[in-house]
Amino acid sequence: MADRELPVPAHFDPAKVREVWRVPYQERATQAEKWAKQYKLQHAASDRFKICLVLVDVQNTFCIPGFELYVGGRSGTGAVDDNRRLCEFIYRNLGIITQIYPTMDTHQAMQIFHSIFLVNEQGEHPASFTLVSEEEIKQGKWKFNPAISDSISIDPKYGQKHLLHYMSVLKKSSKYDLTIWPYHAMLGGIGHALVSSVEEAIFFHSVARYTQPSFQIKGNNPLTEHYSVVGPEVLDGPEGKSIAQKNTQFIEMLLKFDAVVIAGQAKSHCVAWTIDDLLEDERVREKKLTKKVYLLEDCTSPVVVPDVIDYTDSANAAFEKFAKAGMHIVRSTTPIQHWAGVNL
Repeated sequence: MADRELPVPAHFDPAKVREVWRVPYQERATQAEKWAKQYKLQHAASDRFKICLVLVDVQNTFCIPGFELYVGGRSGTGAVDDNRRLCEFIYRNLGIITQIYPTMDTHQAMQIFHSIFLVNEQGEHPASFTLVSEEEIKQGKWKFNPAISDSISIDPKYGQKHLLHYMSVLKKSSKYDLTIWPYHAMLGGIGHALVSSVEEAIFFHSVARYTQPSFQIKGNNPLTEHYSVVGPEVLDGPEGKSIAQKNTQFIEMLLKFDAVVIAGQAKSHCVAWTIDDLLEDERVREKKLTKKVYLLEDCTSPVVVPDVIDYTDSANAAFEKFAKAGMHIVRSTTPIQHWAGVNL
């Protein structure tokens, strides 16, 4: 049964995907072991064709209506619908998925993309979703907030110098302007946690297949944005010293798999930039990992804030680029056995 689709366990309730609740671990563990025996599931270590499922930032802060950066897409129910399909995908393919890699956007208050980092001449902070340009920093419209210097262990003069340098690097690399995001994915907060239904599915898979999920923490550096799990937006400070590093271990781990499936939030930001970074990595090209990547297009949505920001078109353009590069755009409802290049 390991190479066939399985039924979705009775404990999964699609209506609860939009809610936050406690996973009954011991009960699910017992059920997972029985499920493995019933369907003759092998330990993941014995998989002949190894499949990795990368879940980008499937956290409450992005996926639960009413939370800080809920990704509703144009439909308004984007992330909720995505995660319902994602959970069903995990359960149906329990005997095929070898390991799950959840990424965790992880922040604290004083970071470059939060309003407290910047002030104007009146001591006011920029509003959420403000786009800050290099020209505005040069003109003095916004400047580094010296009041947070001690908390992030830098000198006020260095803070301003870093801000100017940072904006210059973003502009040269053709990235989005610096976006001031609402406080979100706060370390220790409920928004930082995985969506309960997805966490439950990951736990069930872990016990049933004897495979530990590999959590990838990103985004806790106060001096740079960090959309992609592969690496932050800016690696060096204004004096040429390293302020952050790429997650080279993550790429090395992906290279061990025969297929890498990617889903999560948001299609326009952390998902797109993670994939883009994979395309740019020399090891990925050398090992031809690109042709082994499968993007679950029905398990990801773009950032859309009605009457403020809509990244749908740019997200779709990014996925078209990925497909032209050799990656596969697939749907979660299509059996993995039918995907091109998969040989279970």
